[in-house]
Amino acid sequence: MKNNFLLTSIFFVIFGLSLSTSFAQNDSIYVMKDGIIIWEYKIADIDSIIFYKPVIEEEEEGTNGTFTDSRDGYTYQTVQIGSQTWMAENLKYLPSVVGPGTGSNSEAYCYVYGYESTDVDAAKATENYTTYGVLYNWTSALNACPVGWHLPSDAEWTQLTDYLGENAGDKLKEAGITHWADPNAGANNESGFTALPGGYRGSNGHFYSIRYYGSWWSSTEYDTDNAWRRYLNYGNSNVDRFYHYKSLGFSVRCLRD
Repeated sequence: MKNNFLLTSIFFVIFGLSLSTSFAQNDSIYVMKDGIIIWEYKIADIDSIIFYKPVIEEEEEGTNGTFTDSRDGYTYQTVQIGSQTWMAENLKYLPSVVGPGTGSNSEAYCYVYGYESTDVDAAKATENYTTYGVLYNWTSALNACPVGWHLPSDAEWTQLTDYLGENAGDKLKEAGITHWADPNAGANNESGFTALPGGYRGSNGHFYSIRYYGSWWSSTEYDTDNAWRRYLNYGNSNVDRFYHYKSLGFSVRCLRD
């Protein structure tokens, strides 16, 4: 978050100034710190005093921006929600790709929904990649975000949903049924997060539920084999929290450091 600093000034014209007990004598003004005089000014030499106070302006909720990932040149939309800055798109970084039949709890793997081979350029040429981004197992998700961004923790996801309050899922999901299955009723994307349902890669080696469900990893482990995730679906306004096998392939949303 960038802070904009404004200077506000208050002007006091000294006329018939009444001195407080902080002044050692009645013809001088003393600036003191911890009981020690650090500056002395003669009243006869002063015609005004200006007090400067910095004011910090918070970026407004829903403020949009962009970020270009230097690794592949892709430019992401970003959004300020409360005190957090999120990517407003699913991550698309794809250093390598495998089909859904390959999986691991410990080795890093990336997937593109519906793509069954290992050619990165071919995977990037698919409509699902363009719209919904990449699915990552937990190990690959941990290091997928670019420098200056990170995979959000379970607590940071909770911070987001607590901030949005009631019907947080509707405020996160893209409205309409262009990318979500019908009905997606109530979705309004009030937050600007633009959540899209990229489906997932299951532990049995198949893809499931694109357009119906979106799941996003957190960086927080539940135990050796599982990690926490957040989940949205087309049928309600909930943001569900649960843990799953690290071998599953879920979407990633990066959070600015």
